[in-house]
Amino acid sequence: MTTEPLPAWFTPPPGGWTADDMDKLPPGAPRMELIDGALILLSPQTRFHSKVMLRLAHALEEAVPRGVDVLQEMTMKLGKHQRPEPDLLVYRYEDEDDEHLDWYRATHVPPEDVLIAVEIVSEESQDRDRTTKPLKYALAGIPHFWRIEREEQGPAIHVFELDGTRDPRYVPTTIARERLKLDVPFPIDIDVKALSRR
Repeated sequence: MTTEPLPAWFTPPPGGWTADDMDKLPPGAPRMELIDGALILLSPQTRFHSKVMLRLAHALEEAVPRGVDVLQEMTMKLGKHQRPEPDLLVYRYEDEDDEHLDWYRATHVPPEDVLIAVEIVSEESQDRDRTTKPLKYALAGIPHFWRIEREEQGPAIHVFELDGTRDPRYVPTTIARERLKLDVPFPIDIDVKALSRR
């Protein structure tokens, strides 16, 4: 049995992959993120993952105040060799951004604009979603991180907040399995069980 050779674009550029290189990938390239200079191919989503992401995005869009928006599967440049792609981003924007064509062409969100990064844990992404990516998000100063785990009875939303020390790290604030009610970064009230109902 022979395998197909890797495409030429998959060869790392001199000096290794950078966050800026991600914008130079060909249109047919699979979805990837860059972690510590390594390209990570993103696996196909499960129905649970896809449904929870879609419904949570909708619930967050209903809750966000003016000047805040929600994006699915958009990368962030966190440094020269870091360009992760959370499942959802809640971020601030200026009203005048809507008037600029460049805003619509943007391929990433600056981390300083991000209020919440959300990861829905899947089997192949457990280590990245539970350990690697939250550490990088905290170091980038993203104030809130949500990790969603699939449990027997449905999704569980683990909510974390930056602890404000000189050594940034997340501290857990709640785990919601029935309803998620928060006051920060804005009032949020989400029926967690409904996120995965058929």
